[in-house]
Amino acid sequence: MQVWKDYQEQHKDRFLNELLDLLRIPSISAKAEHKDDMLHCAEEVKARLLEAGADLVTIYPTDGHPIVYGEKIVDPTKPTVLVYGHYDVQPADPLELWNSGPFDPVIVDGKIFARGSCDDKGQFYMHVKALETFTKTNTLQTNIKFIIEGEEEIGSPNLATFVTNNKALLKADVILISDTSMLSMENPSIDIGVRGLSYIEVEVTGANRDLHSGVYGGAVANPLTILSKMIASCHDENNHITIPGFYDDVVEATPEEREKMAQAPFDEAEYKEDLGIKEVWGEQGFTTNERTGTRPTIEVNGMWGGYTGEGAKTVLPSKAFAKISARLVPNQSSAVITKKLLDYFTSIAPKGVTVKAAEHHGGEPYMTPIDSVAYKAASKAVLATFGKEPIPVRGGGSIPICALFEKELGLKIVFLGFGLDSDNLHSPNEKYNVFNFYKGIETIPYFHQYFAEMNA
Repeated sequence: MQVWKDYQEQHKDRFLNELLDLLRIPSISAKAEHKDDMLHCAEEVKARLLEAGADLVTIYPTDGHPIVYGEKIVDPTKPTVLVYGHYDVQPADPLELWNSGPFDPVIVDGKIFARGSCDDKGQFYMHVKALETFTKTNTLQTNIKFIIEGEEEIGSPNLATFVTNNKALLKADVILISDTSMLSMENPSIDIGVRGLSYIEVEVTGANRDLHSGVYGGAVANPLTILSKMIASCHDENNHITIPGFYDDVVEATPEEREKMAQAPFDEAEYKEDLGIKEVWGEQGFTTNERTGTRPTIEVNGMWGGYTGEGAKTVLPSKAFAKISARLVPNQSSAVITKKLLDYFTSIAPKGVTVKAAEHHGGEPYMTPIDSVAYKAASKAVLATFGKEPIPVRGGGSIPICALFEKELGLKIVFLGFGLDSDNLHSPNEKYNVFNFYKGIETIPYFHQYFAEMNA
């Protein structure tokens, strides 16, 4: 609608500056020293929702970081859209690899560089500005509810309790999430699924103290060497996962789905150049898009032990540690896979070391039905603003709360993300295109309009 576009064009500079202010708050949920920053960020989200026209906004305390709930109810008989997002961000380490301060946002070549710019402040804030567009132009045709949490990056440990205790408050017809990406702005896409997650930590202990590697090397097991071998054993020569039963419940992509994915534009040379790699890597028999969307994986997220300081110190370390995650596909259970991972690492430990393995957190995979009214509304909205029908693709990341929402609220989820896979999520120099930010604010109102019309 032209009235939306006119309003958004008139206020776009303010929209952007408000986002930059939000990005300046170091709302890192994983670090206790940022507790006050988390509270500050929650208060700012509340203020922005009220300014945008929400009738009610409440900050709900949890055993961890607070949840911000807001709503704009225009007519109880109209469809209700529940928007989910998160205001917490990943730690910014390693700081020395940032070209600018992670919480001092800068715009370079049309890109906003800051932690949280894409994941997820820039994306959930599009919905806040879409609400403002509606309220200021008096064109809202749906009821809108917001649940913006502060613990997504640490596994949402308190969200289940909140959702279970507030089912009436969160009653809606669909959940809309912008925490995913598109193939490109030239080739828009909609994620129809996200992978699940299983995350563990492994500790290997050898001797009761660090040892002189000359005196004891070759006679006492080195935990770092043992852990390296254990991790390496998780894949065979074809990069196929060797853990017994790992693939038992995997639902293979159909030939039709594989054919559709093959039609999605993918420039391997550009992909390799962007990442600074010479070759792609992964399970043989599958394309890069299939490996990152339809196939389960195991990756080492961190590994440490021994001496890592400046200079040399010839020790045989007493302990070695690794954080390991598995991405899961439909029909795999995070509880089942976590047990398989824990059992595997403890069962293959040689007698010269002691192995402890523990779970961090997990989440279930999720698929969106593409024949639903909500998906069709999202597809039509993208067509309205991009001039192209979006390509349905499976996302490689995980949003663990999806299965929780469906189980507790009985709602389907539509992903309407505007990030790019190259936006350095969870990495130094995270970025979000200003164009994408504005495009999201332009597109989201159309979703509400079409969802209301299709449910009339």
